[in-house]
Amino acid sequence: MNTRCLAALALSALTLPAAASARLADQDYLLYVASEAADRLALIRLWAGGGRVERDFPTGIMPTSIDGPHGLAVSPDARWFYVSLAHGQPYGALWKYSTADNQVAGRVTLGSFPATLQISPGGDFAYVVNFNLHGDREPSSVSVVETSTMSEIKRIPTCVMPHGSRLDATGARHYSACMMDDTLVEIDTLRLRVSRHLIATAGKERGGTGPPPRLPTSDGSGHTGHGAEPVASKTAACSPTWAQPSSDGSSVFVACNGSSELVQVDVARWEVVRRIPARPGIYNLAVTTDGKLIATNRRDQSVSIFDTRAGTETARVALPRKAAHGVVVSPDQRFAFVSVEGMAAEPGTVVMIDLATSRTVASLDVAPQAGGIDFWKTEPRR
Repeated sequence: MNTRCLAALALSALTLPAAASARLADQDYLLYVASEAADRLALIRLWAGGGRVERDFPTGIMPTSIDGPHGLAVSPDARWFYVSLAHGQPYGALWKYSTADNQVAGRVTLGSFPATLQISPGGDFAYVVNFNLHGDREPSSVSVVETSTMSEIKRIPTCVMPHGSRLDATGARHYSACMMDDTLVEIDTLRLRVSRHLIATAGKERGGTGPPPRLPTSDGSGHTGHGAEPVASKTAACSPTWAQPSSDGSSVFVACNGSSELVQVDVARWEVVRRIPARPGIYNLAVTTDGKLIATNRRDQSVSIFDTRAGTETARVALPRKAAHGVVVSPDQRFAFVSVEGMAAEPGTVVMIDLATSRTVASLDVAPQAGGIDFWKTEPRR
């Protein structure tokens, strides 16, 4: 696709009743999204009923190959955003950009295939999982980067293929889930070491202190290449792709992509307390302050909204393209924004969902394989 023509990409949105449109039309929502297959980043503006690409620009340094921007996170003060470039030679990197001018402000080399990332509540540290997609299935790590100097201060060994890098609201605990080991890992961010691990496989749940032991890889549930995702194995391996703390930090929700379940772990007891049926290929998660959990369903072309208190799916929203990826909730808790990769030559898409009505209110096409996404700011409706 000719990325110079992104401004002319098709925009689709549902037509809302007049009262609903008036209620939702007071804000513009600005987000950053990374398109992995195109080495493009985009600053987009969405509102209930429409949207546009504000700026589309390249990332990476390899002229004849794909650098693969995968994860994306905006700093809490909204001055910076960070992008993990997954495909290195042989390592990937974390790049820092200024939101003032979208220019590169720093970079640091990390491990193999750095993927999901999050910035600490104070903005001082970035936590990046090194997914290690290529080569032997060896235990990988979480990189901790000091953001002012863009220096990797620690690479913490965890388990095989970590993904879903998320901190609790205090920043004291970091969680990731290792796909090939069916393991949830907790890092103590003060001591920068693994504090606990928990096996999430149905019928084999167990927790322990410290790093997980070296475990055999899950049978039949591995990543199969660029852009692929695990499929359910005969042994119903969890194959977790995300670990999401609840807004109050009392629980961690694990997306079992392989067995299509949402697993709830009680943090204080450090045990599985509930297994909630989910749609095929549940993938990435986000939570609201009022107890909603939003899940992208990679193999179902949909988004699910769960009531975490009741443990039930309360709504399901169809998506316009296949391969749902990331999700982020606006700070005002009104909307969820979902990135959809698309297939083959299709563009990527960002979908805006009204959490009050569980309806899509806008969608916007961007470059192919839209993945990493994060919220930047709101502005009065222009």
